[in-house]
Parts: sequence; structure tokens; C-alpha cells
Amino acid sequence: MADCVVKLKDGTRRTVIAGTTYAAIAAKIHPRLGKEAVAAKVNGSLADLSSQVVPEAQVELVTLDDEDGLQVMRHTAAHVLAQAVARVFPETKFAIGPVVENGFYYDFADHAFSPDELLQIESEMSAIVKENHPVIREVISRDEALHLFQDRGERFKVEILQDLLETETISVYRQGEFIDLCRGPHLPSTGRIKAFKLMSIAGAYWRGDSSREQLTRIYAIAFAKKSHLDEYLRRVDEAKRRDHRKLGRELELFMFSEDAPGMPILLKNGMHIQNELEQFERSLQSIRGYKEVKTPVILNKRLWEQSGHWFHYKENMYVTQVDNEEFALKPMNCPGHMLVYKHKQRSYRDLPIRIAEYGYVHRHELSGSLGGMMRVRSFTQDDAHIFCQPNQLETELTAVLKLIHQIYSVFGFSYRIELSTRPDDSMGADGLWELAEGALQKVLDASGIEYRINPGDGAFYGPKIDFHIQDAIGRMWQCGTVQLDFQLPERFELEYVGEQNERLRPVVIHRAVFGSVDRFIGILTEHFAGAFPYWLAPIQVRVVAVSDAFVSYGNSVQSKLQSRGFRVELDARSEKIGYKIREAQMKKIPYTLVIGAKEQSSQQVSVRRYGTGDLGQMDMDAFMEMFSNQVKNKDLLAGD
Repeated sequence: MADCVVKLKDGTRRTVIAGTTYAAIAAKIHPRLGKEAVAAKVNGSLADLSSQVVPEAQVELVTLDDEDGLQVMRHTAAHVLAQAVARVFPETKFAIGPVVENGFYYDFADHAFSPDELLQIESEMSAIVKENHPVIREVISRDEALHLFQDRGERFKVEILQDLLETETISVYRQGEFIDLCRGPHLPSTGRIKAFKLMSIAGAYWRGDSSREQLTRIYAIAFAKKSHLDEYLRRVDEAKRRDHRKLGRELELFMFSEDAPGMPILLKNGMHIQNELEQFERSLQSIRGYKEVKTPVILNKRLWEQSGHWFHYKENMYVTQVDNEEFALKPMNCPGHMLVYKHKQRSYRDLPIRIAEYGYVHRHELSGSLGGMMRVRSFTQDDAHIFCQPNQLETELTAVLKLIHQIYSVFGFSYRIELSTRPDDSMGADGLWELAEGALQKVLDASGIEYRINPGDGAFYGPKIDFHIQDAIGRMWQCGTVQLDFQLPERFELEYVGEQNERLRPVVIHRAVFGSVDRFIGILTEHFAGAFPYWLAPIQVRVVAVSDAFVSYGNSVQSKLQSRGFRVELDARSEKIGYKIREAQMKKIPYTLVIGAKEQSSQQVSVRRYGTGDLGQMDMDAFMEMFSNQVKNKDLLAGD
């Protein structure tokens, strides 16, 4: 047989006999790699180890140490889940079983599983792993596949096949007595699956269509090592403890009502946090030349048509009739800011113009996707738009990156950056997109910031830089965004007068740091487990009187603290002192000041700090000086 040349990840080239499998190549490179490889990445696409080599291909051998390897293992584990269900509940029919973050799920019909049955299924999965069935790929014709799954009564597989083109390659995978329709790739055998656990049961509709059959979905996780699975479960438990929905109720931050689904109601404590966040950002923006504006919540349809949102975003907009004309609640602040720019003639001397707004926006999200403050239908967005000349672009983008870094650093967030490029539903000329993407990439490269490319995930009007912050338990949240837009200036015919008295188009930078302020509050609640930093805490100090005899002194302490601008409560209830102190701790208030006979006679306070404990007695002036510095420096509270 003829020889083939393959190029490996390290740049070396190997000549192998045509027909050689990637498994054989792995074993030839090193016996250990032969044992540990689970798949091959060929020209960027994953393939089974049993696949034959492609001449002149770029080949990377994948193990469970790689994210791609974990995806392959989780995919095979989904098949093992289905096989176990088929053994234990043979009347069940199978829909789909894709990989998701940290695990996988499989959708089933004709059997509604109970939580107790998950243990039975999990036990059968362990048996299948122990049996170590080879996982074998077969390519068959569309007709063969249709007959195969029709004979088995697998209506969902039949529907999938009927939707495929007749020319499409059809592959099935066998493991023992089980067979499933799948593109793959998969592990060489079921015994290569490591640590897994079935997590939960949920309802789902076939193909996500609420008019179609309802299915039962089993969620599961899988990892390369049991220690990794145990760590994940520990983080899940920690996430439950930090759940912002639970803490939001306990700390009286926000609430929801079935009369306004997906629209959070901020209570006074939540409003304290929002006001502090906005004031903090506002102070940094002010010294950087941003001017704050306020634009209408509802705008005429023609403005949304002009911006392009009507054609690209209408399904997420709330539309109404006013005086026989269509209007829409704004899902974002961009068109309003275009009007602000355009309301008078601009000169090159005016640019850059930086416009900021804490705009209240509405976006229609499916009810099933709503989740606390993390996915809502109404929220405040910290939008800003910078109108500048092309030669000012690099300076302005660099300044925005520095502002975002400064703000995230205050909360102790590390972050990851993604450059999201042109999506399929984009508008505008190719040349403008290339120019915009190149400008963002140039600034990122010049700043030395590490980033990854996220192909096709840009906004419809321009590419963007997305900031994903990492919270205290390692989860990533997409918050800040910087978007470059050459389209809206064209659509709104924005102009400025140049040095030669010519009419020129500005470039627009869209920018948000928090993104949704409401969502950011939810993230902060979980990040700090409700123990907010001194400056952000809704109630910063609680004064606790030991008995009624010391309420008068407690009032004077409260007044003195309030005169310095601190948010203070006095607990004068006729409860036991231990109970009142514990309650203040449960509310995660940074400081509890205990007032009794000793404190009153010395005109001092006994200080307890959340997360630290008893600091002893202090003079009021000394306490206020210490606390004032902690607030001013935006110190973080001791961990929960």
C-alpha cells in the first residue's frame, strides 16, 4: 500500500502506511500515548482512533487531559446512559444525548423517571463500563438506518434521519447489544470512561418546541478522575450555599412577582448596592470625560428599523401601539445615543464624545430560560457610546480596556477576554467588518492582553471584545463588552466637520462594564456569598443595645456614624444580646457595635467584625477612622 505523511502537533512529520489508524500512530509514538489517547484531532476536527489516516493531515492525538478528550468521554458516557436505561427500562424510547458543560444529558420518552431510579440506572452504567464493550462505528445507507430504527420503534431517530439529505453520511455506533445514531467520535471502549454521576431529572420538549412531545431529560457529569468529580460536587454544594436567589430573599435585596415574570423588583438593600455600583462607575467615568444622558424607554418603530434592530432583534422586543403607530420598549440604548449625537452639528474638535447612560431596558426571553437575576426580561444596563475619529480609535479602545480592568480589580475578579467576530446575520460591507475586527485585534495585541477568538459571535453590527469574569468558586460570567461599530454611523448618517471643512463619519465604540447591573448584583451576591465589601454593604453597621437602658447611648452612636455617611441600624429590641449578635452575623453586616454599661461609661463601643469576630472595645473616633479608610479604599470583607 502507498505511504501517507501526517504532520503532528509538535511539527514533526511521520510517514505511515495508508490505512494505518490513529490508534496505531499513537502506540508507535509511545506505548503510554497508545494507552492514553482517546481520539484524534485531524485538521481541526475530532475523529475516532479507529479512523484511517488522512494524507498530509495535521494530526493531534487527544487524551483525557485535553478538553476535547473530556468531550469525547462525555459523549460516550451519554451512550452508556442510554444503554443502561434500555436494560433497566426497555420500554423507553431515545431522543438525543449531547455533551454540555462538565457533562451530558439524554432525553427519553415513554418513561417518567423518579429520582430513586437514577441510582438504579447509575449502577447499570457502572456495570457497562466494567464490561468494557468496544465502541464500533459503522457507516450505513440512509435506507438501512431508517429500517434499523423503524424496526426498533425509535420514532425520534427516524425523524432525525428523515430530515437528513440522502447524500449525507450516516453513521451508527455499537457497544454490546446497544446501537445509536451518532456522528461521533467516541472512546475506543466503554471501559475508558472514568468518574461519572447522574445529577438530576428535568422536562424537555422534543427539538425545543413546546408544541411537540414532552420528554424526560437526565443530566449527568463526567470527569477524567474521581478527584475532579468530587471537587466539582463540592463546588456545586458551595454554589447552592451562595445561590443569589436564596441570599436575595434572606438579605432582602430583591424579589420577584408572578405578575411581572423575569422582571426583578429591587428592595431597599438591593437599591443601596445598585446606587453604590453606579456611583462608583460614574465617578471613574466623569474624570475620563463621559457625559451622562437619559433616553426614552419607548421609541418609534422607524428608529428600530433605521438601526437594524427591527430586522435582527424584533423577536426579543416588546412592541405596542401608540396613536396608531408601532413603538417598542428599548432592548438597548444605542439608537437613543445616536439621536443624542445627531441633535446638533459636531466638529472634529468635539471628538471624541463619550456618552453614558444607566438605561432601563427590556428584552423578551423565553420563560423557561429565566433564572433569578442572571437571566431577566428587564434590567439596567451601564451603556456608553464613544464617537470618535478613526485616528482616535486605538487610544479610546485602550482607555476603555483600562477602565474595565480597574473596575473588575476592585472586586477581586480575574477575567478572560474573547474577541467575537462576524456572525452569520451581520449587516454591512465586508471591508468595514475586516477593518473593525483588525482594529480590535490590534489594540488587544498592543496591550499584551491574552485573548481567544470566538468565531461568529459578534453583534450583528460589529465585532466585540467580551469580558468573562471568574467568581470565587471558579465559574465564568460574561459581563463587560466593547463593540466596534462602523454600521450605525452610516445608518443614522452621523457626521462631523473635518479640518478641511469636509463631512466625515465618526466611528462608534459601544461599551458596557457591568453589562446588566441587575445581573452583576446577582454575580456579586454569589461571589461574596452575601458578605459584600464594606463600601457596598447595604447596612454597614448595626448598633446593638444590651438592654433598654442603653438605647439612648445607642441612638447617639447611630447618629454620630450617620453623620459620617455610614449606613447604620440600631437594634433596640428586647431580645437576648446573643440572639441579636447572631442575627447581625446572619445578615452579614460588616460591623456589629455592642452597647452596654461598660461601653456607655467609657463612651466606647465593643466591635465585632464579620468574618473576624471580637475586636474588643474602641473609641468611636478610632472606629470611624478605621472604617472610613476601609470604605474609602474599597477593602474586601473577610471571607465567609
